[in-house]
Amino acid sequence: MGGIAFSDARNQAGSEIANFPFALVNMPVLEGGGLASEIWMSDHKVRHAQRGLIRYSYDEDTLFGVLLMPQTGALEQITESAFAQIFSLLEGRGYTHIFRFWNYLADINGGDDEDESLERYRQFNLGRQNAFVASGREVSGNLPAACALGTADGPLTIAFMAGRTPTLSIENPRQMSAYQYPEQYGPRSPSFSRANLVSLSDAAHELTDTDQTLAQQKLLFISGTASIVGHETRHHSDVAAQTCETLVNIEAVIHEANKKTCTGEFSMTDLFYRVYVRHPTDLPAIRAEMEHVLGHSFKAVFVQADICRKDLLVEIEATAVSTIRLPEEQYA
Repeated sequence: MGGIAFSDARNQAGSEIANFPFALVNMPVLEGGGLASEIWMSDHKVRHAQRGLIRYSYDEDTLFGVLLMPQTGALEQITESAFAQIFSLLEGRGYTHIFRFWNYLADINGGDDEDESLERYRQFNLGRQNAFVASGREVSGNLPAACALGTADGPLTIAFMAGRTPTLSIENPRQMSAYQYPEQYGPRSPSFSRANLVSLSDAAHELTDTDQTLAQQKLLFISGTASIVGHETRHHSDVAAQTCETLVNIEAVIHEANKKTCTGEFSMTDLFYRVYVRHPTDLPAIRAEMEHVLGHSFKAVFVQADICRKDLLVEIEATAVSTIRLPEEQYA
């Protein structure tokens, strides 16, 4: 359906795929170099289309899109326009339940071109919330999962996934909900939940050569997570401790998700991790801490990126996919 790829600008030549929603993000891959991709696929017939600057693909249940907006002018207005276009597309197509946003913007910790006193991430949050309000969407409660990371340069890049089925937002009891952050973090709070749980159960999966049965697929999208307890950054200048605190937060989110599903199907070792590292020299300490908690076989991609707060050295997001055979009485 679509994908997101990470590499530095030198490795992006020729990587674009015609008519395919594929976000190329200017973030160097820290292990192995080259290009690292996340590709989303569907078992159903997929159609590709474009509306304005948005390239998107969709099947009967799900839509994946990518929007690239040149960063010229005030970031608040650029961001508001970008999200307004996305919301208009989703409403028009009937995919009104947003699973996940991936947001990437240049110089996230810098001052805005029009207002040097206001950090660009805070300008982004202003524009994002303005678009949510203008479209009649909630700015608290059941919000999509999301991340927002900084690149060295390039357009405002937003990838998104949405569907026709309502989702279930997950919060972390160790953290204040991001949409409730006090004004010290900006005039508008970030508009996202700590995680989003999506259930898809209307497709038959061939489990054996002779047995065709209905299964329920669940997607757990864990937002960009960092060393924040309550609303405050913890462990300033200590990347190992920040990594440990981040993993504790992710574990708390998984615990909350498993309480919602009542099946205990998600675990730390099942997740696919993407790790955003501010300083490449911190990679050994981050990897060592993750190996200590997760073991040596965890699945992760490490990329260099700026984090939304200047005092954060690492941010980790994660995704899990679970497929469970339904009891016969549930679909008889």
